Amino acid sequence: MTGMRVLLTGGAGFIGSQVVEALLARGHEPVVLDALLPSAHPEPPPPRPGEQRIIADVRDRTAVDGALRGVHAVCHQAAMVGLGKDFADAPDYVSCNDLGTAVLLAAMAAAGVRQLVLAGSMVVYGEGRYTCARHGVVRPGPRAVAELEAGRFEPRCPRCGAELRPGLVGEDAPTDPRNVYAATKLTQEHLAASWARATGGRAVALRYHNVYGPGMPRDTPYAGVASFFRSALARGQAPTVYEDGGQRRDFVHVRDVAAANAVALEALPDRAAGTLTAYNTGSGVPHTVGEMAQTLAAACGGPAPVVTGEYRLGDVRHITASSQRIADDLGWRAATGFAEGMTEFAREGMRAGPGGAATPTAPATPAAPAAPEG
Repeated sequence: MTGMRVLLTGGAGFIGSQVVEALLARGHEPVVLDALLPSAHPEPPPPRPGEQRIIADVRDRTAVDGALRGVHAVCHQAAMVGLGKDFADAPDYVSCNDLGTAVLLAAMAAAGVRQLVLAGSMVVYGEGRYTCARHGVVRPGPRAVAELEAGRFEPRCPRCGAELRPGLVGEDAPTDPRNVYAATKLTQEHLAASWARATGGRAVALRYHNVYGPGMPRDTPYAGVASFFRSALARGQAPTVYEDGGQRRDFVHVRDVAAANAVALEALPDRAAGTLTAYNTGSGVPHTVGEMAQTLAAACGGPAPVVTGEYRLGDVRHITASSQRIADDLGWRAATGFAEGMTEFAREGMRAGPGGAATPTAPATPAAPAAPEG
């Protein structure tokens, strides 16, 4: 399907701007709605040729109504991301993510727009998939403070206390959000599913795993862990790794995520009316946070990572995806390998110095603590 007019909320952001590129390359017409908040966009990027941009908040019903005129589908990326600084951020997360989504869906219902791709997140699962040698697949509860303080980071079998083997989580796994951000992302899916049932709409939720790549936000409490590591290296400092660095994640390149959005949008007309389908959107290949820090340090020629043993309540130990469903249904697979993508990402934060050596270009502001959820 070509020639769609697509409303893209948050289209000036890290992932949204790459979705714009993907849509333009495939012959679609993106209409970007973005508030361009200074906290997220210290230097707002200029619109791309062929991009229409509306500067407004997704919670502004009048602006959303206007942006939906002539639109065939919506790609909803606008959200407040990350774990935030503390629970005092909860009202902002709920307002931006859930109220914003509700306003958008109500406007879509009124305008007769019945196609939606939602930026979801793997955080809705809580911990990933674990297998106990004795009890099979189990769901460990939140890790106890006493265990974390003692440096025992691996979840144990809730039935016998034995060590567990982590695996790939599928979309049918129970959801178990363990922080405010995660709760708001799951609520977005519930709202979108309700909208689809009520209107006969067609919706896809792409549950992003750890997205990284060019344009990733720097040095804010809402940036991702890869960005914190790269910024430290660009200042000549060692990346600071929490826990023991053994946390498993699925790192997926932002260009691959943008392609997944374009593919999902084009497939919407063939989906059953009144339904929402969730898809894990990851590389399918687990790597540890420590491995990621080491790869970035090597690419930058910087100091080796420092493993601190510190932890953050609300972080989970292992969460890695099975992205087989999206491959089977939509034909999408991540194309950028871990080493290739991380090397490119590391070097984006550096510039060529004398003799071609890499030298720091990142700002000198201190980095916030790195959180694996980012």
